[in-house]
Formats: sequence, C-alpha cells, structure tokens
Amino acid sequence: MSPSERDSNGGLDRAAAILGAFDSGHRELTLAALVARCGLPRSTTHRTADKMIRLGWLDKTQGRYRIGNRLFEISSLAPIRHELREAVLPFLQDLYAAAKTTVQLGVLDGKQVLVVEKITGHLPMPMLSQVGGTIPAYCSALGRAILAYSEPATVEAALTGELPARTPRTLTSATAVVRELHAIPDRGWAVDREEGNIGISCVAAPIFGPLGEVVAAVSVTGATKLVRADRVGPAVRLAAAAASRAYSTRR
Repeated sequence: MSPSERDSNGGLDRAAAILGAFDSGHRELTLAALVARCGLPRSTTHRTADKMIRLGWLDKTQGRYRIGNRLFEISSLAPIRHELREAVLPFLQDLYAAAKTTVQLGVLDGKQVLVVEKITGHLPMPMLSQVGGTIPAYCSALGRAILAYSEPATVEAALTGELPARTPRTLTSATAVVRELHAIPDRGWAVDREEGNIGISCVAAPIFGPLGEVVAAVSVTGATKLVRADRVGPAVRLAAAAASRAYSTRR
C-alpha cells in the first residue's frame, strides 16, 4: 500500500471515529467532549473535524459540533430509507391513525434493531429510541417479529452472549426467547410486555420482501393499559401485510 493510500485509509478511520462519537444522547459535542468520546488526540480531532465541516459532514455552532446536513442528504439515498421507508410509510400513518400511539419501523442489524421510521404524534415517548437509534432484538417486539421468520444462524447470532435484563420482566434466557419466537407465527405478531421499559408494551408484525424473506417489522408502542395485544395485534398484522405487498411491488 502506498503512503497516499495509507493516509487516505487513516483519514477515513479518523472520520469514522469522530462520527461514532455522536449518538442520540450526544447530538452536540464540544471539542473536549468530542476528543474524549472519539479517542483521538486533540490536535488530530480538531484538524479532522475542520475538514469534515468543509465537506458538510459536520456543523459547528457556538463551539459545539454536530452532524452536518450533507450526511442527512446522503443517508436519504440508502435503499433502507429510500425504498423500504417510502413503500411502508403510508401504512405506518394508517396504523398510527388507528392506534393513536407511537408506531415504529425497524430492521435487524446484527443483535440490534435499527429504527428506520417513527411516528409519535403529539404524545412523544422520550424513553424510546429515535430514528437512527437501535434497540436490542432479543427483548423488543420489533426484533422478535423479525427473528421469528429469520434463518437459524441469524437467530443464534442475535441471541449469543449475555442478554441483560432491562426491567424485571425482561426474558434473559435464549431458551425463553426462542420459545417466544416459536409462538409468533401462529398468532401473527410479537409482543414486548414491559421488557424494555416498565409501563410500556409493544406489539409488532413482520414485513416481507418479494421472495418471502423477512426484511423489517412494524410496531405499535405505548402505555401497557392502552396497548393490549389482543386488540392491537390484528391491526398491526394487517398493516404489516399491506406494507409487505407494497414493498414487494416496488422491488
């Protein structure tokens, strides 16, 4: 590898480290905070961040760095947002109109579910992940709805290792989670009964692609007293089925 190639690769690694310092809890960072979170020397962080500002990858306002608009523009071109989201969004809106509580669209990303879209209306739920955030697959209805129709290797990878309890109700045994997965196809939806947040329940159903493969899941999330699986489940299942047809047709 030539020196120029090494420098280019190193520059990408540094940019990736800086971008990785931001998350839903750290949307704006001072230089000191950015240095602490990305792990690069202060001078390297400052120099790389300045170049990223010129590229539009970062913005800087009142001494704080944040993700730039150019990355938002680029991310909108990703198939997961451009194709899946565009096909499914009308059905998310219909489901929100029926359920009157938060509706989410998620895809599996290893052991996590990436939240691709979210509709909250006038009653936001700050304890939930924002769009672009992730939630554990093993204890979320979105994750279970996808895993129930996934290949065994995918399920095994998602359930390998420790499954920490997020609440006293969280299933922390792979065996218990697999048992739950086996029950999902018969009823057509997955359930999270206060396993991520006490007082909050979720019902989700899978979205399939043109070859019958599971590609995502849609969910309704809200206060447990309002989100009852026997009442919400059929609506979620119907919305997911309609979304599957729309997505498969666009493909």
